[in-house]
Amino acid sequence: MYPTHAADHRLTELEIKASFNEDLLDQLNQVIIRQQRQLDALAREVERLRQQMPEAGSGGFRQAGDDLPPHY
Repeated sequence: MYPTHAADHRLTELEIKASFNEDLLDQLNQVIIRQQRQLDALAREVERLRQQMPEAGSGGFRQAGDDLPPHY
């Protein structure tokens, strides 16, 4: 087996790595929370814009070729 000093050193290294991983996980969780809030806000904005959009049959979106040039 490992000498006591080597085992202690290895255990300390693992504890340090675990601590860094916990910090990274916390940071990633905060990013996910922030992004979810942004997604929720964007979804609300899209819904608000959809409600403002005219009905499909009353002059909604048109194709670029729908309008003829004035000389036709």
